[in-house]
Amino acid sequence: MRTLLDSYAILPAEKELHSSVAESFSLTHGGLVYRLQCRMGAGSEERICVARRTVLAVALTWLPLLFLSAVQGLALGKDVPIPFLRDFAVNVRLLIALPLLIVSEVAIDHRLRTAVNHFLKSGLVTETTLPAFEAAIEKVTRLRDHLLPEIVMLVLAYLTSYFQGSDAPLGTTPSWHLSPASSPDMLSYAGWWFTSISLPVYRFLLFRWVWRMFLWAYFLRCVSKVKLVLVPTHPDMAAGLSFLSGAQQRLGPIAFAIGAVVAGQLGNAIAYAGVTVAGLKYVILAYCVCATLILVTPLLLLAPALVPVKRRGLLDYGALAASYTQAFDAKWVHGPPPAGETLLGSSDIQSLADLGNSFAIVRQMRVVPVSKSTVVSLGLTAALPMVPVLVFGTPADQLLGTLLKLIA
Repeated sequence: MRTLLDSYAILPAEKELHSSVAESFSLTHGGLVYRLQCRMGAGSEERICVARRTVLAVALTWLPLLFLSAVQGLALGKDVPIPFLRDFAVNVRLLIALPLLIVSEVAIDHRLRTAVNHFLKSGLVTETTLPAFEAAIEKVTRLRDHLLPEIVMLVLAYLTSYFQGSDAPLGTTPSWHLSPASSPDMLSYAGWWFTSISLPVYRFLLFRWVWRMFLWAYFLRCVSKVKLVLVPTHPDMAAGLSFLSGAQQRLGPIAFAIGAVVAGQLGNAIAYAGVTVAGLKYVILAYCVCATLILVTPLLLLAPALVPVKRRGLLDYGALAASYTQAFDAKWVHGPPPAGETLLGSSDIQSLADLGNSFAIVRQMRVVPVSKSTVVSLGLTAALPMVPVLVFGTPADQLLGTLLKLIA
């Protein structure tokens, strides 16, 4: 007897849809800064161009701080409790987090573009619904290309630096941010550069990623209103949308970058304020949980499209199961044995099992396309920068004892 897969294999392959709008989808190729980069010939996705942008950002934000703090003896001296090179927070922010926010742009943008095109490749979008799907992409593209959002981000980046002041590591603890030879409230040369240039640049890059995540969430919301071909028995347990969970997982570097900044601040607290790891465990846990929830939240916007699919699937496959099981019961259980046919080896048994498996898939279908592996991966990525803090803040004897217990 021919199986379902055999029947499918001999069917003519449907023509795969192509869309230039979907193929050009990008969350990074737009906005004021990108246009300026393109005019200067630095907007390419080639590795050398990405490396140049990263080096330029570090040269603009970190190198002047090193030079200016060295000029005033604040780089690695004893004039202040927290010299520049021993400030975990600022060095991690500008040497790890800031470059990562730039370097990760290409990989994340490629992965999200692949996810957008998969809607067409997988048949979720048909020729009938293609115009609505392209309209959703165009809405996001128009928002991405507006000049106002990035202008607002630049203003916010500078205003937060202005009102927050020097963003000193531990508030009143003397550090390289302030000039010890002048008024205690006067910024050092490096402190002035950090407040005026370095911190606003980092915050602008961070705000821009927040804006991109909003654009991606807005796209998913628009797509949820398109009449997609969603099948409740799809083996991915999300009616065919589980691939979006993998795309969301690619945003992990952003959680890592922000986690590194948090870890740097916690490192300062442990090194210079006597704070213990035990006192910070809830802060670490809160960040890991919040970062994970924020990154998977956009997928919640697909629930309005998936809930009716599961509801209809339960009803439709429930009715089909009732009809088939009644016929099976009448034929093999309560009816006379069919002439010339035996239960052993009958395709009716296999069909009953297949129907049961199909109904089980519908019952287990997720109305939010988030897999456990994605949640775990994002949580671990957010927690990874905290490992040095835990090691650094844990006494050696306690750390060694814990390791021995794990080994034993």
